[in-house]
Amino acid sequence: MFVLHNFSTMKNIFLLLSIVLISEISAQSFAVGHRNVIYIDPSRNNRQIETEIYYPANIAGDNVAIAQGQFPVISFGHGFVMVWSAYQNIWSALVPQGYIVMFPRTEGNTSPNHAEFGRDLAFLIGKMQSEGTTANSPFFGAVGTTSAIMGHSMGGGASFLAAENNTTITTMVTLAPANTNPSSIAAAANVGVPALVIAGENDCVTPPAQHQVPMYNGLSSSCKTYMEVKGGGHCYFANNNFNCSFGEGTCTPNPTITRAEQQDAAQDMMSLWLAYFLKGDCPSWESFGDSLLASPRITSQSTCLFPPPIVSVNANVLTSSPAVTYQWMLNNIAIPGADSSSYTISGIGSYHVETTYYNSCIYSSSAVVITGLLENASAFTFNILPNPVTDVVTLQWNSGSISPDAVQIIGINGVVIKVQQVTTGNSTQIQVEDLAPGFYMVQPLRNGNVLTTQKMIKQ
Repeated sequence: MFVLHNFSTMKNIFLLLSIVLISEISAQSFAVGHRNVIYIDPSRNNRQIETEIYYPANIAGDNVAIAQGQFPVISFGHGFVMVWSAYQNIWSALVPQGYIVMFPRTEGNTSPNHAEFGRDLAFLIGKMQSEGTTANSPFFGAVGTTSAIMGHSMGGGASFLAAENNTTITTMVTLAPANTNPSSIAAAANVGVPALVIAGENDCVTPPAQHQVPMYNGLSSSCKTYMEVKGGGHCYFANNNFNCSFGEGTCTPNPTITRAEQQDAAQDMMSLWLAYFLKGDCPSWESFGDSLLASPRITSQSTCLFPPPIVSVNANVLTSSPAVTYQWMLNNIAIPGADSSSYTISGIGSYHVETTYYNSCIYSSSAVVITGLLENASAFTFNILPNPVTDVVTLQWNSGSISPDAVQIIGINGVVIKVQQVTTGNSTQIQVEDLAPGFYMVQPLRNGNVLTTQKMIKQ
């Protein structure tokens, strides 16, 4: 299933959106600083993790001062018998945009320990964030609170191990991840953070059907996206590396695009993804979705859905659809303390709720206009028959002191689709054969106020 909020399918604006976003990112370009550090993990018998760190700076070079600001952290895992230097394309793309990118040099031999490599990737995130609060650290005060686990091939598979049951990281992005031992496919079931899995259509080293697709399908995250670069191979996600190229040369199919074309396709998408999840750059999400739909360079699928919240009314209580944070508004002014999923109406006026999901980007509901408080509305109940429905639905309600004078049907986007007046009796019928299949909300009204809300399924 492919669902993305507010994603236009108009291909003629795709290039313009991408150019505008890339221009905005480029406007904040930094030079690339570099340090080589050996970190010690005391929880694993003082394991030494030699790490190459690339970070935003005012001047390029080794051991130069980090630029002013706070920057998200990315921990990136290398491929099997590959070295960190094969990923200059990664740090050259991300550091100028304002990210600290760390490359552990561990497990580079022919018998790597995948579990330890995954632990290294996770450890480095926490270590760099602690560096940001350590007064004598060269990174003091410059480390942001958001982070990503990333990796290619073996490092991509180890990223799943690093992200398993890990609630301290913000997101995960992998490039042609390879199944590991222990299995990254099995670990996917315990990865709940937003995840972007990027594959190459012509990858013969870790074929998507045996590696990336099962990992993607196994993810438990409510927001996950799978993307295949058309004609892309396995090794082209990195710069030229003898060991990777030798392995790829022994199998087919081969890439049908250039290394630069494959890297451009992957980096454009991961830059938009990271900008949204790590920097809270709200417009980048719409550009990401437009790119998924319109780009001729990729195929994709996604479960990500960041909808405007839908407000239901039951008697004098407003309830929002699920989100992470809530702020209820009355006449476009925040109501102090009204920050839970439900709010009891305090008076007449126009109410709506503002919600967030994975970051600080705000999504607003449609307005609910309250013209008067309802008495005895909590006693009102009704049934939808049949439900699911194909052509005609019958609404039946109890014969209490409150009865509706109209009924409205609302789509999942919050738009009122049908309104039918109710004259007498305890039931009414509505023709719904013209509605598209899906979920709808049915709301009986009294003097313009919603008595209660129920869901209806149209087949």
